[in-house]
Amino acid sequence: MDAVKRRTIKTLVSKLTSVSEQTRTESICELRLLSKNDADSRPLIAEANAVPLIAESLYSPAAILQENAAAALLNLSISSKDHLMSSHGVLDALSHALRHPAAPSVAQCAAATIFSLLSVESFRPIIGHKRDIIFGLVEIVRGPGSAARSIKDALRALFGVALYPLNRAQMVELGAVQALLSLVVKDGRVGLVEDATAVIAQVAGCEESWEVFSKALGVEMLMDLLDNATGSSYRTKENAVAALLNLVQCGGEAVAGDVRERLEARVVDGIVDIVQNGSEKGKSKAVALLKVLDARDSRLEAFSGGHSS
Repeated sequence: MDAVKRRTIKTLVSKLTSVSEQTRTESICELRLLSKNDADSRPLIAEANAVPLIAESLYSPAAILQENAAAALLNLSISSKDHLMSSHGVLDALSHALRHPAAPSVAQCAAATIFSLLSVESFRPIIGHKRDIIFGLVEIVRGPGSAARSIKDALRALFGVALYPLNRAQMVELGAVQALLSLVVKDGRVGLVEDATAVIAQVAGCEESWEVFSKALGVEMLMDLLDNATGSSYRTKENAVAALLNLVQCGGEAVAGDVRERLEARVVDGIVDIVQNGSEKGKSKAVALLKVLDARDSRLEAFSGGHSS
């Protein structure tokens, strides 16, 4: 059975080099379905050297070719991440698909594939080094016409990029902070706001972020999210706490003093709410933030001895 499957895959892959676009399209559609419905076929497709040929189809102006190629790569990324990363030109092709999609699903699948690859820690600096990929993901977040699903996958990918600390300065430089803050302000969808603030919290963890946050009124926005009157979810509030803590820890006393000056009672109430009702990780960060901001409050006396994380 395995031998039959290998022969079938080898035949399909050989058709990817055909001069006929119709033959290539039929082959990619079949490989997409096979990689979707049969998990065992994924490593076999990758081993048959299909990855660079599928990636090449992302440059095609034909929507059907781009869509099926992007979906096939996403399926293959589930179990053949090393093949994708070691195949020549794959990251460039994904970058192209992000920035020049023939259909919305192409950008979404490309972003989801990048997110999938970013689950491998050693791939994060390599992907973060590709400025066009970060730029493409930021453009999806920024784009007024981007589909919610594409934005969600772009946010997840940006989160993966930001997990590697040395990628954060480049994200700041490429406009990620402004795009993320703008999304939070303009988009009321809870899931997107939660995901965007999670990325914001990560990107805040570099020295370069303070100036941009300050100019873009990012601190005020984070404080608004902590205001119990705004009705933010606990996950969003915890992300806002993490972002403020990262800004202060990376910016030192000068930044801490600036944030301290802007701190209002309503914000302290929001942070205390996390100390009392947040997740263990959220509580720990909220206590750390209050200590670092030296926020004196009688309700905090119970926590003055510190809080285990």
